[in-house]
Amino acid sequence: MCMALKVRPAETSEHPLIESMVIESFEPITWHKKLDARIGPLNGKDWRARWHKRMRDIFANEIVLVGEAEGEIAAMSSNTFDEESAVSFVDVLAVRNQFQGRGYGRDMLRATMDYFRERGAKYINLDCLTDNDKGNSLYRAEGFEEVARQIRWFRKL
Repeated sequence: MCMALKVRPAETSEHPLIESMVIESFEPITWHKKLDARIGPLNGKDWRARWHKRMRDIFANEIVLVGEAEGEIAAMSSNTFDEESAVSFVDVLAVRNQFQGRGYGRDMLRATMDYFRERGAKYINLDCLTDNDKGNSLYRAEGFEEVARQIRWFRKL
């Protein structure tokens, strides 16, 4: 049985660690890497460079929560909250590779839901790639309902 995560807002000084954790944990599943394998880096920027930019945007514009275990950051979520519709949106949910398989993804998801529920959220929304079996299994088990699918189309101009 794993120890529960202690969840709190991330501190600016933790951004580099969080960024590297996210990129490392998303490497096996990100569509950006699949795109590079087919087309190559976009305008000279490989998937990692594009994720670094995405993380800078996340830190500037989203609410980033971290989950600590064993005195270290083990998981994170980045989120937005639309108070008018009472919808919280989870953009990124990641567990550090050395902490995977211990239930921390579930703990981080639940803590994120609690965090936004306490701030008035009545709904939560997230996206997950269809081939991310672990993520989809977690969301299904936590009561999320699939409401739509999308196809990511891409072509060179």
